[in-house]
Formats: sequence, C-alpha cells, structure tokens
Amino acid sequence: MKYFDHAASTPPHPEVIRTIAEVMQAHYGNPSSLHASGESGFKLLHRAREVCAQALGVEPSEIVFTSGATESNNMAIKGAALQYRTRGKHLITSMVEHPSVYESFRQLEGLGFEVTFVPVQTDGTVDIEAVMQAVRKDTVLVSIMHVNNETGSIQPVAEIGRELKQKHPRVLFHVDGVQGFGKVPLQIKDSGIDLYSLSAHKIRGPKGAGLLYVRKGVQLFPLLSGGGQEGGVRSGTENVPALVGMAKALRLAKEKEGENIRGWRNVRQRLVEGMASLPELVLNSPADGAPHILHFSYPGMKPEVVLHCLEEDGLEVSTKSACSSKTSEPSRVLLAMGKSMEVAQSGIRISLGDEHTAEDADLLIEALTKAVKRLSGLKGGLK
Repeated sequence: MKYFDHAASTPPHPEVIRTIAEVMQAHYGNPSSLHASGESGFKLLHRAREVCAQALGVEPSEIVFTSGATESNNMAIKGAALQYRTRGKHLITSMVEHPSVYESFRQLEGLGFEVTFVPVQTDGTVDIEAVMQAVRKDTVLVSIMHVNNETGSIQPVAEIGRELKQKHPRVLFHVDGVQGFGKVPLQIKDSGIDLYSLSAHKIRGPKGAGLLYVRKGVQLFPLLSGGGQEGGVRSGTENVPALVGMAKALRLAKEKEGENIRGWRNVRQRLVEGMASLPELVLNSPADGAPHILHFSYPGMKPEVVLHCLEEDGLEVSTKSACSSKTSEPSRVLLAMGKSMEVAQSGIRISLGDEHTAEDADLLIEALTKAVKRLSGLKGGLK
C-alpha cells in the first residue's frame, strides 16, 4: 500500500523505534523515584527536554511534556483561560481550528467565557486586521493554528504574534503547531508566541507523546492534579520511552526540514498539475499552502466511495481530518472558507511523507483518473 495520510499519523522512524525499545528495556524506573533506576529515567527525561528545546529554539525549562496535541491544546487554552480569568473572560480563535482547539473554546463558552470565532478568507487564512480588531480590554487569549490540518492553509501566526505583543502585550498567544513543525519554518522566539503545541506521531515519532512550549513567565491552571510532575502543570508519571522517542523524532525532523520541504513541494506540484486534467475535481488547498497537504473535492460523490476506489488500487488517502473522518457531517473548515455544501461534503485529503516521489504522484493521479471515470456515472445515485 502507498500511504498518503501523513497528516493523520506518520510511520515511526526506524531510529525512533530502536530508541524507544532500548529505553523500555533498560530504563523502566519511575523518573520521580530517588533510587538509581529512577535517577536514570530522570536523566533521560532531562536530556529529551534539552533536545526538544533545541529543536524549537527555546529553553528546556519552557517545555512541558504531554500525551499529545489534544492534551497540549486543552492545557494551553483552558489552562490560560482559567489562570487569567480575573483579567477577563474574552477569548479569540478562528473558525477553522482543529477539533481539540475548537471544542475547547466551545466548552469554555459553557463555563461563562465569551469567544470570538474570527472568520477566514476564501483561501482559509484569517485576516490579521480582523484578529486585531477582535481584541478587547478583557481579552486574555488568542489561539490560531499554524497550518490547517485539512487544507494546508498557512496562517500568518508570526505577524499576528508580533502585532499582539506590540499593541496588546498582556494578551497571550497560542499556536497549534502540529502540522507546521518541520514543514513550514517558524521562529517561535521571534514571533510573539506564548504557547505552542506539538505531537510526536505527526513527525515520525510515537503516538501518546507531545509537548507544550510555555514561555517563561506564563502560568497555566493545572488541568491534572497529582504528584506535581512537569513543574506542577501536568501531574502524572512521564512516559520516558515515548518522550525520548519524540525528542529523537524532533531532532531528525529539524535536521531534514529543508530537504523534506523541497521534496514535498515537487511531489505536491506534480499532483496539482495532474489534477488539472480532471475538471470535475475542485482543489481546496491554496497554491501557497503547506508543502505536504493537498485537499480536493469531487462534488456529488461521497468521499468514502472515492477513498475505497483508491484503496483498491493500493493507495490510502483520507477524508477531512482523522479526528472527524468517521462523521458524515460536511467539513466545518470548507464551509468557513465559503465552499458549497456539495464541495464541503466530498473532501479528500492527500498528505505526504518523506518517502514519496514524483512516481508516486503519477500513480495516484492515474488511480484517481480511473476512479473518476468509473464513478462519474454513479454520482447521482450516491449523493
């Protein structure tokens, strides 16, 4: 099978697998324990934190380890809102955020917070001025993702962060960086970012491991109470093998960033050119979107039908984001971009990995062309 769903999850790097296995076998002590086995685990955890910090260009003390992006996003948003609620109860985000962000804000609305959901333009990006105009005296947090997980639209987070720090320095800025790290360069320290979320399994690391960058001086209300691990922000025994594996994955992703981006751009462009010969397809990703994501719709056809046709030819793609792919609802992201209901109900996402080549792109276009010809006569009956 040719796997084109790297935005959902990536195959772990062989070096990461070996590292995790070695740590699991030799360093099983609780890193909070005082004996030698515990101290061994603690040292590995400390080194993993240093490696992650170096990859992000931040300080080790600013790294909080989590179980993944969902926890990191919840921790950043709810932790900041609850910690600084005496400053105000107004929050800002966009209409196209990942469910772990979007639903966190919906939950906070139920707790008495007021949320402004900033609309996006037709390319899926927010207007910087619209974000700034939404800021009020009682605003405590703005959260905007770096790269959209469905369409690959790149948000101007560096510009937003810098302007917030210049005009509203007390307003915290959170960025969901899950689809951006290693794919779209970003200097966290130079971009006015206070909180930044990452997940290991999006960059060839293990599932169940993630991190949250918390800028020095920012405090978060702990969502998990207990033994006080991770500086008291996230209690619970740390998953040392997975976190060491994540550190390895971050380092490899950073080292290969330039090479990978060039490869993805070439394959993506090949796909775009191939899809141009299929007039029934609607391309939803902007031309200047993230190099590893390409999203299109086949209006009038259920996306799972197209997906299974491609799967029969040995090609795996996805519908919407992995967190929403098993629901029949139209894409919230595409509707927010002004797409029709028919387009929003028929989206397909292709997301690339570093193993993909121009030949793989040709295979996918060939299979897609065959699927469109095969299904074109069935569209009316399968709506």
